[in-house]
Amino acid sequence: MQSTSPPKGSGPLQKREAKLAWGMLAPTLISASLVVILPLLAIFWISFKPISLADLRVPTPNVYERIKGDVISPGDEAVLEYRLKNSSREDPISNVIMRDILPKGMTVLDLDPRCTLEGRNLRCEFGDWEPGFKEKLRIPFTGDQDFIDTAPNPRDSPAVLTGKASSPLFNNTFTLDNFIRLFDGREFWNVIGVTVFYAVFGTLGALVVGLFAAMLLNKSFKGQGMLRGFFLFPYVAPVIAVAFTWVT
Repeated sequence: MQSTSPPKGSGPLQKREAKLAWGMLAPTLISASLVVILPLLAIFWISFKPISLADLRVPTPNVYERIKGDVISPGDEAVLEYRLKNSSREDPISNVIMRDILPKGMTVLDLDPRCTLEGRNLRCEFGDWEPGFKEKLRIPFTGDQDFIDTAPNPRDSPAVLTGKASSPLFNNTFTLDNFIRLFDGREFWNVIGVTVFYAVFGTLGALVVGLFAAMLLNKSFKGQGMLRGFFLFPYVAPVIAVAFTWVT
């Protein structure tokens, strides 16, 4: 006699439906997980790093370029000045190289030994920069009629600086100083007490008030709708405020 009991386990159709359901839910689950997990991992990582907010940027070589002096007649002398600077006062930058295209009509009189000039292409190799490095590179030159006619602005073709520097956020330096300062702080245990008190008694209070409200609104009485609206107002008020803000 053939059994009429329901089949045990999932059949092929149920398995395909489950696979399709998980596939449709996967983008949402992955996005939500990344939004929650990545910031937590970042906070955990930063807590062991000896850095502050000012150290989050990677050290970069900076340059400010200008021409000192006026070339009024062909053959007049002026100076092309580069102000070089390491953006960090804590970390060095290695293998710093500067590239620039000089304006037309410029004849260089004296060139720094660290620099080479091929046509109008200037290349300077500065090596390693210590933290807080500053220097002024001056290149004297004469200008001809082309230089006078074009009246070039050096910042129209800005110099490009490259170099290698390690970010303090991703290097191999770790420390427990952040936790030591945290636990040694005078306000730490006070803050912990307030946090625990709020978490415990705030949750218990919310449960008691919620249970009381549920029991109260479960009964039919005059003014029940108004009382329900009163309980829902704290949740609806922000939405109403945002709506009025967008309208006005």
